[in-house]
Amino acid sequence: MKTFCDGLSRRDCLRLGTAAAFGLPFTTANFLKAAEREKPAKDVSLIYLFLHGGLSTIDTFDMKPDAPVEFRGEFDPKPTKVSGVQFCEHIPKVANQADKFSLIRSFRHHNSDHGPADHYMLTGFFPTAGFNPNLSPNNQRPAHGSVVSKMLGAKGSVPPYVCLPKLVPSGGPAYLGAAHAPFVIDGDPSAPNFSVPDLVPPPTIESDRLNDRKKLLETVDRFHQSAESRANAQAGAVETFRTKAFDLMTSTAAKAAFDIRGESEKLRDEYGRHSLGQSCILARRLVEAGVRCVTIDHSNWDTHDGNFKTLKNSLLPQFDSAVSTLFRDLSDRGMLDNTLVIITGEFGRTPRINKNAGRDHWGPGFTVLVGGGGIRGGRVVGSTDARAERPASDPYGPEDLSATAYTLLGIDPKTEFHTPDGRPMAAVNNGRIIRELV
Repeated sequence: MKTFCDGLSRRDCLRLGTAAAFGLPFTTANFLKAAEREKPAKDVSLIYLFLHGGLSTIDTFDMKPDAPVEFRGEFDPKPTKVSGVQFCEHIPKVANQADKFSLIRSFRHHNSDHGPADHYMLTGFFPTAGFNPNLSPNNQRPAHGSVVSKMLGAKGSVPPYVCLPKLVPSGGPAYLGAAHAPFVIDGDPSAPNFSVPDLVPPPTIESDRLNDRKKLLETVDRFHQSAESRANAQAGAVETFRTKAFDLMTSTAAKAAFDIRGESEKLRDEYGRHSLGQSCILARRLVEAGVRCVTIDHSNWDTHDGNFKTLKNSLLPQFDSAVSTLFRDLSDRGMLDNTLVIITGEFGRTPRINKNAGRDHWGPGFTVLVGGGGIRGGRVVGSTDARAERPASDPYGPEDLSATAYTLLGIDPKTEFHTPDGRPMAAVNNGRIIRELV
């Protein structure tokens, strides 16, 4: 592990040494107890920026300038705000915020296919036999946002879990049910006419009449609790979504939270007038209003062809403005300590450049960016080998990322859920807390 401060604090070292002396393991439970003793409980939210297709981390956060030309690529590394850390020359604004987040360079998993890798990164579980990403967004395990919804619930009238600008792959609640499905924006926040139609009643229905109709519907529903409707598994889902829709349409606070026009033109310009920038500012706005998890699905990072041209001319300038401003904005508002930010694709890109000047899918080694919510900034955890093909030592994976995120959010990773037929399901499968970060 490479660090840019003293690593674990003296207090951390003493605590770990004392625990070892008395034979006490550094478990999740002990970590939570220690955190509770040393600082007041925080109400932490999560922004999960999913770079759909797979960010080329060898061209951004783990550059290898001394590798052979067929690996190192066309970009040059440049210094960041953190001494000894270098990023790609095309993300200078992110480099200037490098003290606010950390990198897990020794990250890996064993799959390089979009569907299974999506599921693995967004749930912490690799899918089992029979997985088909085209059949259902719920897939096999609940997404992080659905677990957060289940464990922490809603704050006020805003939904606990939001996906934007569309439903992220594997972003559903699986066996947790419709009550913990995300509220999906389904629209580009950078569009001039952007609005969230689900927050607005049909134009022919005034708000007082909408409430009258809700009361009438509740009366009618009491006469439809027949055996047939109770046996229909979809009936509960319909009722859940209907209730959520009424709550959102009648909430002034919810409407204000989703109204991106409430932000200054200057700040919107700084985030960038593109889908990623406006999604990030809307995510910050939603977290500020009480949404517990916002997942942003941003495409298309699948750079099989013309990797360097696409990154330089399109993807990286957008990433630079959006991500740098997100961290700065959260910090300026005093929100960074209470907002965990995770930025990753479903995998990285191949270290070896292909014949089309592109990079292909690569799960065996890539970098994940994490910041806020109790994460120590300015750190690099682990490293990859000379060609960024695999972690050099002590790799971390999706289970560990999930365990760390849940712990920082105040959720015990050892929590056990049950499917509708009573089968026990763990929140995390043998994940370890990435304690170098916390």
